[in-house]
Amino acid sequence: MNISLQNRFGWQAHEALFLPWLGLMCLGWIMVTSASTEIAEFYTGNAAYFSIRHAVYVVLGIITTYAFSQIPMTYWAKVDVFMLLAAVVGLGLVFVPGIGHEVNGSQRWLNLGIIKIQASELAKFAAVFYIAGYLVRRQDEVQQSWSGFIKPLTILGAMVFLLLLEPDFGAVVVLMGAVLIQLFLGGVKAGQFFLLLIATLIISAIVLTSESYRMERLMAYLDPWAPEHVYGTGYQLTQSLIAFGRGDWFGVGLGESVQKLFYLPEAHTDFVFAIWAEETGLAGAAAALGLLIFAIAVIWQVAWKAQQKGQQYAAYVAIGIASLLGLQAVINLGVNIGLLPTKGLTLPFFSYGGSSLLVCCVMVGVVMRIAHETYAVQEVADD
Repeated sequence: MNISLQNRFGWQAHEALFLPWLGLMCLGWIMVTSASTEIAEFYTGNAAYFSIRHAVYVVLGIITTYAFSQIPMTYWAKVDVFMLLAAVVGLGLVFVPGIGHEVNGSQRWLNLGIIKIQASELAKFAAVFYIAGYLVRRQDEVQQSWSGFIKPLTILGAMVFLLLLEPDFGAVVVLMGAVLIQLFLGGVKAGQFFLLLIATLIISAIVLTSESYRMERLMAYLDPWAPEHVYGTGYQLTQSLIAFGRGDWFGVGLGESVQKLFYLPEAHTDFVFAIWAEETGLAGAAAALGLLIFAIAVIWQVAWKAQQKGQQYAAYVAIGIASLLGLQAVINLGVNIGLLPTKGLTLPFFSYGGSSLLVCCVMVGVVMRIAHETYAVQEVADD
């Protein structure tokens, strides 16, 4: 019995992704705990409120990772189409009164009673599996004809449309970016790929200029210190830059941030990295970023090994997961340091948020499963 349990639940600790993932989870809890004390005290009377909740999410995330690492990739290959349809339905349900939940003017959340789930997180996850399955099932068609290239995009178009209605432009950018990377590495012709890339950029420009608040964010991004922006649309960015500046080389000390004292909004969610940089300086920020980069690099390595062993579906899934995490991290960090306009995207593993953390842990569980199955294939080949 003990041997059976060890075979089922012990192999994860030997995977290359295990320690980086565990480090990210622990570091994220420290970040959230430090950044959220004042806002938690103000709104709930308990300075540890968000810290306790995030600790619960961390425990649930660990359980979730182990649970999803038990699911074979053959199962995902059978249900990826149904996952995509369920994700589209979920995106539609956010507009249903009583089920959808509005936060800061965006209708992005599904109210499930004990927890609120961001529908876009599930949508991105489902899209990665669907594209991976499509590339395997229709590989010749995708590489040789326009119809094979366009078909999956029409289905994803409905998903993008619903995301823009929420609105969640950041999720659209991450989703389309990951899909583009999957298609490119899946062997799509260069002409088709660049045509899709140009079309995506044109549509993004149209969407960006179609709403006044997006244009205001763009103007504030270009000059956040202008008098008309510094206390308005550019306020978050300027306060974030002040946090980075105060951090200097080694920071002001863990828990000693000034910007989290209601100067920087969303200090424990979208801008948690700015608070971390203020408290631990360039050294701490570089260490945290290095750990995240290392974890994503391990996922890319898992994808490459799966590709080498002929596990095409698993390889495409790992590529999609690495792309999702990488793009979301780049956009969040770009917003924090002023390289990109403000977007409501969390930093994977670090920001406070139950649905984001749990979906990240599901992805890690899937990657661990891919690495485990790839290793099993290698052992069989060696024998």
